[in-house]
Amino acid sequence: MKKVYLFCNAGMSTSLVASKMQELANQYQLPIEVEAFSDSKMATIVEEKHPDVILLGPQVKYKYEETKKKYEPQGIPVAVINLEDYGNVDGERILKKAIKILKEQAE
Repeated sequence: MKKVYLFCNAGMSTSLVASKMQELANQYQLPIEVEAFSDSKMATIVEEKHPDVILLGPQVKYKYEETKKKYEPQGIPVAVINLEDYGNVDGERILKKAIKILKEQAE
């Protein structure tokens, strides 16, 4: 089971995106777990649950470089969710991006 974790300020709108992504993963029987968390809990969540991909909500895009420096050396890729996809709650496009990142990681 691959873990794709989304982080944003409060986690409210990101929870909606995560649930759409999880619905699609379930529908296509993909072994992917999608969850959303507040960025303030990132260090604890990463340490306890070991995600395979970290996706940042557009509102915490400013944390991208810092997050990337911290977690990519541990083998956890970090990306920022596209603002338009996020605004449209386009779970399919965001899930496809996460899957692409997972595939690149596996190569």
